[in-house]
Amino acid sequence: MKVNLSFDEMWEIIISCDRAYDGLFYTAVKTTKIYCRPSCRSRKPKKVNVEFYQDINEVENAGYRACKRCQPEVEHSPQLGLIRKATAFLINHYKQRVVLEDIAIHVGVSSFYLERLFKQETGKTPRAYLEKIRIDKAASLLQNTELTNLEICYETGFHSPSNFYRIFRHLKQCSPNEYRRRLENELG
Repeated sequence: MKVNLSFDEMWEIIISCDRAYDGLFYTAVKTTKIYCRPSCRSRKPKKVNVEFYQDINEVENAGYRACKRCQPEVEHSPQLGLIRKATAFLINHYKQRVVLEDIAIHVGVSSFYLERLFKQETGKTPRAYLEKIRIDKAASLLQNTELTNLEICYETGFHSPSNFYRIFRHLKQCSPNEYRRRLENELG
């Protein structure tokens, strides 16, 4: 897909590290013979040393090699494996009291870096993602069991019923009782 952007527009995009343009064009640095995604966080080169390419084959045929930091030759985020590992940890440990430090230790990065990267890649913090997992599980239990709301609260890893009700209402736009009644009306 071709983009109609001037050299100066593309330069501004790489200066701002805008992820929305990843895959639409590539920045090649003449002095290092390396090419990057527009969102690469590496130190920015001098403007006179930059060329832009709109196709990955063009840039590679011109003799440039991929940046090891942003991995532009990879179709997905270079940290996707780390995010998948963190997500799997959250899914597998949703019943337990999980803190950011636990997840960070599991995936082998700092808490600060994990939270920033997780939010950047998923749009949610690990805590918000964990809450979504718990509420989705609660909704499933409301639909498929006769457990009380309090039993579901503790079964899904919440330690405070008020927190459970608040988060459930925020994510599902209704209380657990209203949710169960809606399901019964739809099925009945």
